[in-house]
Amino acid sequence: MQVKIAVAEDNAFLSQAIQEKISFFDDLKFKFRGTNGAELIGKLEEDSNVDVILMDIQMPEMDGIKATEMIKNKHPQIKILMLTVFDDDDNIFNAIKAGADGYLLKETNPNDLYKAIKDVLEGGAAMTPSIALKALNILRHPEKMTADKIQQEEIKLSKRETEILEQLAKGLNYQQISDNLIISPSTVRKHIENIYKKLQVHNKMEAVQKGAKLNIIN
Repeated sequence: MQVKIAVAEDNAFLSQAIQEKISFFDDLKFKFRGTNGAELIGKLEEDSNVDVILMDIQMPEMDGIKATEMIKNKHPQIKILMLTVFDDDDNIFNAIKAGADGYLLKETNPNDLYKAIKDVLEGGAAMTPSIALKALNILRHPEKMTADKIQQEEIKLSKRETEILEQLAKGLNYQQISDNLIISPSTVRKHIENIYKKLQVHNKMEAVQKGAKLNIIN
């Protein structure tokens, strides 16, 4: 019996690479691809005869986590394997919560991908070893995830402070920031003092790193 596979992936090159991995195995059949979660759901509306979805996380219009949640609500029998480059705690936690049956990194070789597909079809949960370790740590220390979330919610930078932090992240000095934002260097300095205080950091590098970690800046 052939296993029917759909792929959600916005990058054409990566999608092609995934399809090539599938083509190595006679009992796997590629059915269709969605370039984002919404497009994939649209195709499933027309034909839901799919056994496994290989789901990217970051896609335009609708990401893989939201799509996973919606598909699992409507088609609980379809197995969903996240196939992504992102191995951060938030994505792993949210994907599992949305109902993902497994979580693999895109660098997974064809044989491991094949084994993961077979595992989820038999009711198992497939994970890249490094992901499995992170998932265990999330379960062992759920308070850390909660603490990070609370901290993220508590820290609120003003629009101007966020702009200045973004400029700092680009490596600009006080004078350049003051020229760009048309404010005086002393005002820039005052804003930076406030940023340090709010983020509880002592220098520019720490501020930029913490701002990125808390998704205040990208």
